[in-house]
Amino acid sequence: MSELSRITETPVPTVKYYLREGLLPPGRRTSPNQAQYDDEHVRRIRLIRALLGPGGLDIATAREVIAAIDSDLPLPHVFGVAQRAASVRVDDRAVDAAALERVDALLDGFAIHPENPGRIAAAAVLEAFDAVGQRNADDWSRRYVEAALIVAEADLDTVERRVTRDEKAETVVVGTALGDALFAALRRAAQEHVSTTRYEPERADEIRRARSTP
Repeated sequence: MSELSRITETPVPTVKYYLREGLLPPGRRTSPNQAQYDDEHVRRIRLIRALLGPGGLDIATAREVIAAIDSDLPLPHVFGVAQRAASVRVDDRAVDAAALERVDALLDGFAIHPENPGRIAAAAVLEAFDAVGQRNADDWSRRYVEAALIVAEADLDTVERRVTRDEKAETVVVGTALGDALFAALRRAAQEHVSTTRYEPERADEIRRARSTP
């Protein structure tokens, strides 16, 4: 275990915690007090840290998605587990029916389940837009749908490049959890770029030069 801790740069107490919580499979027992760990354990620890860190999942949710990776569930079902894990919990009973209708109009033709967490969360967001006076957000939302389709194609193209079912399932989970964080981060960068070039074009070259300077 000390070697596993060293390779993964994870403290031994943390490795033991992952074992106790069922996130990490036990090693092959070589004596009453010794176990052997391999590359799969290294890979799994790195996955766990990614899900708990940048992915923002808690222990229970990480355990759920890791179980989905290790199961024989079809990939669409693994996507469902990952989406629910990475999504803000919204009670669909509290969402206005009119907001759901607006989302369904935006997603016209999409093959999604009525309980898809994205559908429900989007309706709650549209309600919030209305509540703060942003009632003309439909064109904004349509452009978001176009961007979301591009991102979803990128997600699935990446999954398809994996070979085994386990590799594909792991990419589904990691891509869903970390992809949300990556897209939000890149959106922040893009917002600054567009706002600067649009409203302060004279600063754009200055900023680019500053970034390129060692």
